[in-house]
Amino acid sequence: MCDTLCVIRPTGALFAKNSDRPPGEPQLIEGHPARPAGGTLPTTHIEIENAGAFALVGSRPDWMWGMEQGVNERGVAIGNEKVWTTLDPAKEPAALIGMDLVRLGLERGATADGALDAITTLLERHGQGGVCDQTTGESYFSSFIIADGRGGWILETSGRTWVAAPIRGSAAISNRLTIRTEWTRSSAGVPAGADWDAWRHPKAPTGHSDVRLAASRACIAQSPEALTPASLVAHLRNHGSGPWGAPGSGDAPTPIPHGFGITDGTGFSVCMHIRHIQNTTSSIVAELPSDGSPPRVWVAPGQPCVNVFVPVFLPHVPAALADPAIWRAFEALRNRVESDESALAKIRAVLGPLEAELWTEADEIATRPPEHATFAARAWQRIEAARANVAERL
Repeated sequence: MCDTLCVIRPTGALFAKNSDRPPGEPQLIEGHPARPAGGTLPTTHIEIENAGAFALVGSRPDWMWGMEQGVNERGVAIGNEKVWTTLDPAKEPAALIGMDLVRLGLERGATADGALDAITTLLERHGQGGVCDQTTGESYFSSFIIADGRGGWILETSGRTWVAAPIRGSAAISNRLTIRTEWTRSSAGVPAGADWDAWRHPKAPTGHSDVRLAASRACIAQSPEALTPASLVAHLRNHGSGPWGAPGSGDAPTPIPHGFGITDGTGFSVCMHIRHIQNTTSSIVAELPSDGSPPRVWVAPGQPCVNVFVPVFLPHVPAALADPAIWRAFEALRNRVESDESALAKIRAVLGPLEAELWTEADEIATRPPEHATFAARAWQRIEAARANVAERL
């Protein structure tokens, strides 16, 4: 379960996603350099042709090749969602999975249009199939937001069948089909003017996604000029009673929801805390300029409420973010908060001011690329020291 949103502003786009996965599954944040074409590429379940790759930053569950979310050097951002359709994914042979398609779109797309073309071509050629959740053995299909600084697409799929609707101002998706008849591109098997909702599984519950989708839609309904990367960070920390915790805001955390219902959405929130079932395991916010300037990216290695959104400048991503031990260190903070809610305010009292400092410093050096590599190393040292400090205090 995940939540992805995008807002197109005159100066460029804002993109954000919480990746919700099994609670104990590490999600690694990695930077990858550009790669030349040639030979084959081992994706999660199959090998395909290697068409080369743009440099990118993204996060992936530690057992798979594909990524839940990411941004490439050309300013394209992609995130995906699990969806239920009338086609049974468990009956599909091993092929590409939604996370593979996210990474492949980032590797091959110089623009949002180019990434859409790459993903849909690969989807029709290779299909979707194979385990997507190693904990449960579940397979599933995906929907996507694909964005660059000037626009983007919502792409929803069922096996090799797909439709895509252009993003008109803003968009949000969660774990359900959202497109009806507004799609403008599709695979060959979709009749002209068809209502895509007919592909939604009639027995699939939507309450757990509807409540989070409503929160995301309320966020992006604000004036585009009023939305900032910091306000999207606050949204990703939403515990059900509204956003909190924007860098430098000083807002107090809200209680973590208890109890849950798939049908009515009780207890579900954008910052996911469904104990022993689903938690947010990585988050990303990106600013994608419309003038082609380098993208700005902020990543969190775990639950956003107990984390620091680390400013990263491609290709300089702290190597520690790809270490499962670092992810588990933040998991320990999440587990403490879920057993003692009072710990959340103590954690934010230490990590919040540091996050605000790092964001300010990153803003100051954004136009000074020679300083980006040393900033990444120094920032992570300070974050790790702060995390160890707060862990000792709890």
